[in-house]
Amino acid sequence: MKSNKKLNQKDLLLYAVTDRHWLNGETLYSQVEKALEGGVTFVQLREKNLDEEHFLEEAKEIRELCKRYHVPFVINDNVDITLAADADGVHVGQSDMEAGDVRAKLGPDKIIGVSARTVEQAVLAEKRGADYLGVGAVFHTDTKADAADVSHETLKAICEAVHIPVIAIGGISRENVLGLSGTGICGIAVVSAVFAQKDIRHAAEELRALTEKMVQM
Repeated sequence: MKSNKKLNQKDLLLYAVTDRHWLNGETLYSQVEKALEGGVTFVQLREKNLDEEHFLEEAKEIRELCKRYHVPFVINDNVDITLAADADGVHVGQSDMEAGDVRAKLGPDKIIGVSARTVEQAVLAEKRGADYLGVGAVFHTDTKADAADVSHETLKAICEAVHIPVIAIGGISRENVLGLSGTGICGIAVVSAVFAQKDIRHAAEELRALTEKMVQM
């Protein structure tokens, strides 16, 4: 099973994770819109420092934006905001709420993504109701300084061990994305490779074309 009614694996081709670090006076909304115009296929809203009220307001606005582009929209870590904003789902890490508990709280129709670094974590997440896995860091990344690298052998082993879609995350750029070919992933998750670029729309277009090539290699 590589897709279901909630999520098609093609939705996971180019998965953009937001970061306020590179706003430079722009709004997050306008940056996400540029990324969507450039062909991003999935958006995760990640907010570490925003208060709940502003986080919810922003989540509702970006949910509507993603809906216009027919792109799935999930919230990082926060199940309560996911419910209140009626986002399409949530992405949780290993140290956050366990996938089974998230499913119990969100119900059967929301998308649940889970971060995994080992085959054991991946298999358990699938068993507990995850719809897709984010595996990494596959390259060194400054975005998450505490994320240890996951070898391409481990990434391949995870893809072979589960029946749900797997995306790679961590340090992926247009320079190295083709190096992930043959691992079994159906897409990539990026932060700086889109949002830190001067021309976000063009960066997304370029990365999407390269990622399409990579998954077919």
